[in-house]
Amino acid sequence: MSNMDKPTQQTIVIADADADYLDWASRHLDASSVTILTTTQANQAFDLFSKNRADLLIADLQLTPFDGLELIKRVRQNFPNAVVLLTGDISSTNTVIEATKMGAYDVLRKEAVSFDLRPTVEHALRAAEQMRLAADDNLPTPQQPVSSDLIIGNSPVMQEVFKLIGRAAHTDAPVLISGESGSGKEVVASALHQYSRRTSRDYIAINCAAIPANLLESELFGHEKGSFTGAVSKRIGRFEQCSDGTLFLDEIGDLPHDVQSKLLRVLQSGEFSRIGSNDTLTSNVRILAATNKSLEKEVEADRFREDLFYRLNVVRIHIPPLRHRIEDISLLAEHFLNRIAKHNSGRRMQLSPEALEHLQNYDWPGNVRELENTLQSACVLATGTVLLPKDIPIGAVPRRQAQNLPEETQTHDLASPSLAQAAEAILNAATQEGLPAISVAERELIRLTLEQQDHHLGNSAKILGCTLPALRKKIAAYDLTSPSDPD
Repeated sequence: MSNMDKPTQQTIVIADADADYLDWASRHLDASSVTILTTTQANQAFDLFSKNRADLLIADLQLTPFDGLELIKRVRQNFPNAVVLLTGDISSTNTVIEATKMGAYDVLRKEAVSFDLRPTVEHALRAAEQMRLAADDNLPTPQQPVSSDLIIGNSPVMQEVFKLIGRAAHTDAPVLISGESGSGKEVVASALHQYSRRTSRDYIAINCAAIPANLLESELFGHEKGSFTGAVSKRIGRFEQCSDGTLFLDEIGDLPHDVQSKLLRVLQSGEFSRIGSNDTLTSNVRILAATNKSLEKEVEADRFREDLFYRLNVVRIHIPPLRHRIEDISLLAEHFLNRIAKHNSGRRMQLSPEALEHLQNYDWPGNVRELENTLQSACVLATGTVLLPKDIPIGAVPRRQAQNLPEETQTHDLASPSLAQAAEAILNAATQEGLPAISVAERELIRLTLEQQDHHLGNSAKILGCTLPALRKKIAAYDLTSPSDPD
């Protein structure tokens, strides 16, 4: 590991129940500048980390006598700056969120370890060195985890979303959630509240597009009796009602301009006034906002205040559309069928393999909400307990034809000559370089995207469907040189 070859000796503790994996990982990470200690027991891992004041702990989720999450908790409680990497067969959403919230540096799925472990460890050791140089023993103790899954997905793009939720949940910073209609923005907002220290306080969601403009200001800030026609009594607004809690403003892009000014004042000072009152009130509310519009374009068109946009956009979480995470459809369908059965007196429906394929071949312009509604309809209309393609009312429109996408954005047939030739070239290159073909394909796809986007990392990450940190990690792993990120 050339990037680890530093004068300072660093120590890595690896805990995993699989002795063969420990042997592989030790050889894979071996370098003159690191000392690697291994164990199959969680309690021994804690002792090794504590005794050696190790720089990095790599812990599997499935450990004894307590699991990897408990190990992270104990280590971080005793060493708040500890750099911990969790690995495992992660099937639960809140495993990722809880681990990240507890302070895990990263969470790697076991099937991706052979590709991602080395570059992730290199980054983690650099972070550990920086932590050691700027030691701060006064960091807050991580909050206790929440026990229930709120959002579902095993796709890489959703794993990044879960990590962002875990990192943002323990702060009071505003979060702007973007994504297409029906992609799950309100569910993410709810998860941010449930995993926050405000979880015992009020959580109120308001759809800014569903309330008439002349009533929205009163809804948010309240009014005094007689302040306008129809104000027959005093009204307590949501900011006042939700103080110390979380206020979720959905479709924030539809907020009227005059209300934007008042919202900006609350974000800046925590102060507001009811309509018709000269009294100044304060509210310690956390703002979460969501939009299916491009607020950047709304700012350019002078429909949204630029200063308010920057106040809201402290943390940005983008929810990918369902067509970009097809691998999550089976998990989502299973979840919805279970919920439907619970509401229908236990009549549990199942998807045939052909029906699941039918779902996966559809583009889902309405995203997760459309999938849920489609399955509800199918369960009502089906004559048996197994759903067949004919029972699912989405037609036979393949994914590449949905929404009349432009030809250049449609999914191409993998049997086409151009893609077949590209695949053959990748296989040949992989053979010559002695590397896995999937690594070569990923490397060349990243290289091509960077070149086409003039090495603009922000645009490249969007096209590749990954986060900016993930792209930077891949660039480092594949040693792809790139100019500084213009973002």
